[in-house]
Amino acid sequence: MKKRSQYSPAFKLKAVLMLLKEEKTAAEIASELEIHPTMLHAWHREFLEKAVSIFTDKRKRKDEQDPEKLNEHLYKQIGQLKVENDFLVQACAKLNLKPGKGR
Repeated sequence: MKKRSQYSPAFKLKAVLMLLKEEKTAAEIASELEIHPTMLHAWHREFLEKAVSIFTDKRKRKDEQDPEKLNEHLYKQIGQLKVENDFLVQACAKLNLKPGKGR
């Protein structure tokens, strides 16, 4: 039984770049690299799908990928604002001021 070949990311990139140059057909490149043309096309498709993420703002990408961290940050912020608000309400009560009125 033949073991499945695993290719490095560098090898896959080399194959896709050769395909993008359009100097040879996919069949020629696949034959030269000793891979199946279907595999080459799959790598090419994956490359094109993920290429946009290279130019995406990293700060936005982190928020999109990890909503749990974003939620954690927002809950922490809400908690802090609640503590500050409660403190200010108590301070206004001690000073006989009505909270929310600008004086």
